[in-house]
Amino acid sequence: MSVNEPGGGQRSNRTLVRRLLLVVVAMFGFGFALVPLYDVFCDVTGINGKTNRVAEQADGLVVDQTRWVTVEFVGSVQSDLPWSFGPNDVKMRVHPGQLSETTYYAENLSDRAIIGQAVPSVAPGVAAKYFRKIECFCFSQQELAAGARRDMPVRFVVEPGLPPEIGTVTLSYTFFESKNQPDAEQDHSNHAKFGVDAEA
Repeated sequence: MSVNEPGGGQRSNRTLVRRLLLVVVAMFGFGFALVPLYDVFCDVTGINGKTNRVAEQADGLVVDQTRWVTVEFVGSVQSDLPWSFGPNDVKMRVHPGQLSETTYYAENLSDRAIIGQAVPSVAPGVAAKYFRKIECFCFSQQELAAGARRDMPVRFVVEPGLPPEIGTVTLSYTFFESKNQPDAEQDHSNHAKFGVDAEA
């Protein structure tokens, strides 16, 4: 059928619109899948120093008192997450094998409760397998009420096997907004609860 025939142009337009809508839906779905896909990719390749190791005990590690390692702390948020987030300590010096602790803060700048998920990474990438997180807020999702602020601990060990040429390790977190957000009624009823948690 020629495009000049009655209805030919309209059918072509409808086909084009359907294809564009499919592209939009596919891009939207890819956006939601980006974080888990990133998790799998980093687990397989080890790129970007991704550290999704489960919590472990530091028992059995010998502290190397003859060596110091500087650990730097960095925090950022995804552009569409209305939180302020960062480290309370910019850096610290630790001995390999020493159990150490620091804290990060998170503050919800919006007028609604939001659930966030932190994605960690370690640089340089080769240091990731020697950086053991014992306790970390990144192990679970974090919910903050509107205007609430919370300090969140990180307990870690730099293992003695860290190559001697590495003197500085950077631990960074990026917070993303979780797709499992509280509804409006839960936000209203739990406001006081999360406000108390934030002050703890």
